[in-house]
Amino acid sequence: MSLTLNEIKAAEKRLSGVVVNTPLLTNRYVNSRLNAKVYFKLENCQHIGAFKFRGAYNRLVQLDSHQRKLGVVAFSSGNHAQGIALAANILGMQATIVMPSDAPKLKLESTLRLGAEVIEYDRRKESREEIATNIADQTGATLVPAFEDFDVMAGQGTAGLEIVQQLNLLEQKLDVFLSPCGGGGLLAGTSTAIKSAIPSVLIYGVEQEQYDDHAQSKNAGHRIQVTGHTPTMCDALMATIPGELTWSVNCKTVDDFLVVSEDSVAFAVAFAFRHLKLVVEPGGVVGLAALLDRGIDISGKTVAVILSGGNIDNETFNYCQSKFPNPE
Repeated sequence: MSLTLNEIKAAEKRLSGVVVNTPLLTNRYVNSRLNAKVYFKLENCQHIGAFKFRGAYNRLVQLDSHQRKLGVVAFSSGNHAQGIALAANILGMQATIVMPSDAPKLKLESTLRLGAEVIEYDRRKESREEIATNIADQTGATLVPAFEDFDVMAGQGTAGLEIVQQLNLLEQKLDVFLSPCGGGGLLAGTSTAIKSAIPSVLIYGVEQEQYDDHAQSKNAGHRIQVTGHTPTMCDALMATIPGELTWSVNCKTVDDFLVVSEDSVAFAVAFAFRHLKLVVEPGGVVGLAALLDRGIDISGKTVAVILSGGNIDNETFNYCQSKFPNPE
């Protein structure tokens, strides 16, 4: 199997009536500030407050009755965990999630509330992949990766289909597309969907500066691993090496990668709240941060940006607001 437009369209049918067809928002102040038509895809308004539900449900709904009885296991710092937990809940399955002990409390509590069993681990000393694999081997549960799975990528790609459809209704042709990039699943899915419809579009993945493995891989021409020891607010973007499967897609569909600082992310969180009236988590706002940094010239262009999640804890949100109380 590979990732194709047909696979994404098949995922769209499976998700119909289950997923939220999230709004596409534009803002006059942002457009004036950047001299562009900027449209924000509000995946922070998706079920569980993040795009991850799309891929999780598309993967789980295809399991047969025997596989559903044995349940699923996943590893995640939060949004994939919640996506799997909700999809399993809807489908009447048991989900076990391996989460780091320092995962955001908001995401941990939500995962538990959705009925999943959570097993915590120390990300500095233990391997989440090894723990999850052992559980799958012992129980027969299906292991569902956060991004290294074409069905998961196809589910995420439905957000890209929606962007194209929504812009078509507005009679707007997309010039530039930006997506957050952690493991690369969202980027792989949406870039495939959008590039298939609009071959001329320029596609950018956006990373936090200490986790710029995709940018480094692009420059090197092969996958590069970063150390990943630096703390960051962007817990959703802490993958240290591009996925083998996701990179096989993104190395072909993505034009370039942009890198933003922690301060730029904090500013974008405060800016989104002030001017867009949206609560967006740090990992979900990096596309906006890149635009506000003017990392690329979008003057006169039509641009779409995914705000991929809104699961931010009070402490982080308050920090961003206090650091940038007047984000003009």
